[in-house]
Formats: sequence, structure tokens, C-alpha cells
Amino acid sequence: MVKTLCPKDYAEALYVGHFFRTGVPVVMDLSRLPDSEARQFVDFAAGLVFGRGGDMDRLSPKVFLLMPHGRSNRPAAPAESSR
Repeated sequence: MVKTLCPKDYAEALYVGHFFRTGVPVVMDLSRLPDSEARQFVDFAAGLVFGRGGDMDRLSPKVFLLMPHGRSNRPAAPAESSR
């Protein structure tokens, strides 16, 4: 499961933190926010991800994927064939 959040103001950062800390990947769609508030969310998310050992990827200019530690959004490397 991936939780997609489209916050309307910075007070909704609480939900981003809640889902991320419970191990749920979060897509933050900040496209409805002014740039100044979107920057606050990105700063908050960067600290959250760093502090919890996760990963954050930009999907588009104002959409970010936050992956908790132990979850991977990257495809696994192809297995080497045994001879």
C-alpha cells in the first residue's frame, strides 16, 4: 500500500509523518501549495527520511515519494545466471 497525500496547508505534515513512521510509503503531492509552503514540506520530509533512514525521490517538480527504511522503490538487480 502507498498513501497519497495532497496537503492543503503545513498543518497536514502530521499525516505525512504518521504514515511514514508506521512503514507506509507516502506520495506527497504538493502541487496545490504555494512554493513557500511546499519548501517547508520538503524540508520536513527530508529531515524525517534522514532521521528514520528512508529514501526520498522526486517524481515531478512538486510530487515526492517517501520510502521508509527497508522498503525499496527501485527494481531489484537482475539475478546472475548460474552456469
